[in-house]
Amino acid sequence: MTYKFLMTAPELGEGGRKVLADAGCEVDYLQHSNDQREVEHLMATRAYDAVISRTAILSAKAIESCPTLKIICKHGVGVTNIDVAAASAHGIPVLTTPATNAQSVAELTIALMFSAARSLPFFHREIAELRWTRTGSGIELQGKTLGLVGYGEIGRRVAHIAQAIGMRVAFYDPAFAGETEHQRYAELSELLRNSQVLSLHCPVNAATRQMLNSLTLALLPQGAIVVNTSRGELIDENALAASLAEGALTAAGLDTFIEEPLSADHPFRQLNNVVLTPHIGGSTVEALDAVARSAARQCLDFLHKKTLDSRACVNSEALSHSKGVTL
Repeated sequence: MTYKFLMTAPELGEGGRKVLADAGCEVDYLQHSNDQREVEHLMATRAYDAVISRTAILSAKAIESCPTLKIICKHGVGVTNIDVAAASAHGIPVLTTPATNAQSVAELTIALMFSAARSLPFFHREIAELRWTRTGSGIELQGKTLGLVGYGEIGRRVAHIAQAIGMRVAFYDPAFAGETEHQRYAELSELLRNSQVLSLHCPVNAATRQMLNSLTLALLPQGAIVVNTSRGELIDENALAASLAEGALTAAGLDTFIEEPLSADHPFRQLNNVVLTPHIGGSTVEALDAVARSAARQCLDFLHKKTLDSRACVNSEALSHSKGVTL
């Protein structure tokens, strides 16, 4: 049987392309990145068995307009762009590809941390604009406490790298039940009070949405650095911009935002002490290949009624109702 896939981006990593080609699958791609209307049009006019979802919105309208759809797999781990409730209502499992891009995201987290601590974009612009500005305002990270909100695969890799450069590591993660050498706080407020650098590595849900706001940002030590390579919805962006502008925080390094692309009049664009990247945490050749391969294989495993890792499914109620699938 030939399965038909939609990849909600203009391309898919080589590993994923090979898996689907070897299985004889047909694959459609978006012509334009992040085009929700194009996704909705394609799903309303073509009979897809599976969707590999990148960053474009996968709306209830799109899901409901494609009655042949059997499986959705996120190209990554964050599913805020997918209407999971709509998928569940139609018995469609939504899977993720955990750990496949963890190293790339961890490395970008460290890069943003260094860049924010040493104001690298500012100095680059100074030289590019023919100035030679030298200041002693950089921050040495050795000896500082790195606070991690979330101690999953990415958070642990960040901790490992940070410890190697001499940072102390602490974390807050109610879901973590294992053993660790690092300081663990039972309350987010306690972590914030003790973190000279704070890095976010948790999903967006009712408990974490805008967890960093005017009240919680005020708990951080004076001159702290905030890094976010997780999801923009974790932060009240106006409150963060105010803290940066007022000097309560030294800097921030941000890879994700509430609305992407960042609007032309967004306050972050006016600040010299914020480092911005366009949601590229998992965008390395190695990570894109691994994520694409994992997404393609998981979809085919489901379509072929093979065993699936239920830990990759974000709506297990839909998966448990799918006949012939072993969890």
